[in-house]
Amino acid sequence: MTHSKLRIAVLQFAHETVTFLPNDTTREDFIYPGSPASGEALLATDPKGYMGGFVQVAREFDDVELVGITSPLWPRTGTGSGWVTEDAYEHFIGIMIAELTAQPQFDGVYLALHGALAVRGVPRPETDIARRVREVVGDKAFITATFDPHGNEDEAFLEQADMAFCVKYFPHYDMHLQGERAARMLIRAIRGSFKPVHRTLRIPIIAPTVVMWTGASPWSDLIQRALIWEAREPDVFVNVFFGFPWSDVPDAGMSLQVLTNDDPSLAERVIRDMAEWTWRRRDALLDTVKIYKTKDAVALAREAVAEGKGPVLLADYSDRSGYATWLLQEIVAQKLERTLIATVASPEAVRSVIESGAKPGDAFDAEIGGLFDESAGAPIRISGTLRSVGPATTARGQGKDWICVEFGKGNLLVVSAYLVQIIEPSELWQLGLAPDDYDVIAIKSRVHFRRGFDDSGFTPTIILAEPPEPLMGTVHLDALPYENLSLKDYYPYGSPSFSLEGEE
Repeated sequence: MTHSKLRIAVLQFAHETVTFLPNDTTREDFIYPGSPASGEALLATDPKGYMGGFVQVAREFDDVELVGITSPLWPRTGTGSGWVTEDAYEHFIGIMIAELTAQPQFDGVYLALHGALAVRGVPRPETDIARRVREVVGDKAFITATFDPHGNEDEAFLEQADMAFCVKYFPHYDMHLQGERAARMLIRAIRGSFKPVHRTLRIPIIAPTVVMWTGASPWSDLIQRALIWEAREPDVFVNVFFGFPWSDVPDAGMSLQVLTNDDPSLAERVIRDMAEWTWRRRDALLDTVKIYKTKDAVALAREAVAEGKGPVLLADYSDRSGYATWLLQEIVAQKLERTLIATVASPEAVRSVIESGAKPGDAFDAEIGGLFDESAGAPIRISGTLRSVGPATTARGQGKDWICVEFGKGNLLVVSAYLVQIIEPSELWQLGLAPDDYDVIAIKSRVHFRRGFDDSGFTPTIILAEPPEPLMGTVHLDALPYENLSLKDYYPYGSPSFSLEGEE
């Protein structure tokens, strides 16, 4: 080494892109107070997530220096926006590459990624990021990354990078752990005690995310099998990418990665076992939850409350924009009472209330949600009383203003500017609400809600709802206008052959 410390560059570029949404994710969406971030500000982001885990472990070593390269954080739109524009992508990648080039030589690079970033004109953006970073840092530096299991990754990424560590659980409990692993193994690789050898294999299965809950069989069994391999074989890491079907990209669908310490035969043995298990259980993996049409779901919620099985959670799993009103429309139509709806995205309503200077106690009468695209449904007029106006204290609020409106008999609607998935009940009580005031909680979430509402036993009754038509976010993926992949190449929409015989 020509320097006393191991120098590691830290970069981030992450988004879970729903390419079927009509609003592109622009450069401006990534620019807001705190984003982009660099230096210590970047290293301090997401202390309980990937970044926090990586930084914590890396700083246990006195001879490691971390350099935070200017990086965009998640866009202000969260997951409620479509294709990342080429302008946005090239703007931030250009800044990253320029900073890397201006720095002294690095021994390693950490990429905080997601795996479902979709950029217009860039088929595999995470691979492109790794390739462009490699061109600057050279072949002697090691590159590692962390990923969300809803990434779309094939063998291309590890042709450019050396290592990858993917979250196993959905909800995502182990982000910090995977960040820790990325740091530990990167430092070992730099020092020569870990020589990364990998094997990647795509499984021709594509599935909606709502079926992927790892708290129940068979997804829990799949993850347990990966954990067993990691427990029984030293220095083995198994990544299970569930895939993200709402990104219309050529590498969508399930894939597996196995990483070993200079043992290609072990990597082959592990990935064969994992792949064969996954393919054998493909029908069970796709048939894990009962989903009700919105009208039936609301009726079932009413029955559960009457039978003393509340509080009831109504989860609209299909809403990808946050604007959808299907569930709210039915709650109003069936005159549900003591119901908390959180949230419906309606930026115009939020802006109008704030700009008017309205205060709690003032009358509220406005159209909410809808019209964003076909999947959002029609706007619904809500008349009631403002309960609160102001910044959401919950981290999931993206630092934006929310408004709370009381209407009907004990009902409360939370309106946000963008899609928000409520994950923990505490996020609602931070708004000054009380759990005993509501018999039904209606949210926009696929699986993440299980962390706070199911695993904790908070809501004895959980009902998943979908609109009457197979719209965006639906389990009926064949209703989506894919252009960059053919569903016939994937199970269950085609009859793809899958065999490991003869593969090396």
